[in-house]
Amino acid sequence: MTDTMNDRSGSILLVGVGGQGTILASKILSEGLLRAGCDVKMSEIHGMSQRGGSVTTHVKFGGKVFSPIIGQGEADILVSFEKAEAVRFLSYLRPGGMLVANDYEIRPLSVLTGAASYPNEIMERLACEVPNLHVCDAGGIAAGLGSVKAQNIVLLGALVKGMNLGAIDWRAVMKKLVPPKTYELNVKAFEAGISSF
Repeated sequence: MTDTMNDRSGSILLVGVGGQGTILASKILSEGLLRAGCDVKMSEIHGMSQRGGSVTTHVKFGGKVFSPIIGQGEADILVSFEKAEAVRFLSYLRPGGMLVANDYEIRPLSVLTGAASYPNEIMERLACEVPNLHVCDAGGIAAGLGSVKAQNIVLLGALVKGMNLGAIDWRAVMKKLVPPKTYELNVKAFEAGISSF
């Protein structure tokens, strides 16, 4: 990624579990980048999202973007809404890329039934493998604000801070895209995410 917004470009892969708000966060991010004058392409991929499966969104931005799809080793930034998803998609992060990882655990049905085990020491592994790692307790921060569901916006705030995109009017973007009754909570979650970085 380059330093000025006019000629800035990048690839961001956001990964989570169904119901975590990964797609909403990606839509807010994409709208903000559009308002900053970037060409933006976004693609969303739903696994068994209704059953806690993986949900991924690919966001590419720049002067001219032809495809949103991010291949392995190509993402400038990986944002993981659930910590095991960070491990699952780590191969997509380019060497030297940034990982924003939510220290939050959602145990899938296979783990709950005993058919599989949840990986141990995930954050320790990530710290060893990714020099540019930012760990965020988005679930804890959101719960402290009154709704754990707002952790997606906490992570978005951390990402915006990490990308140095504070000049964009994110309040206006959220006013357009989030339900009016959740607007104030989302603003607080976004600001808390910025402060967490």
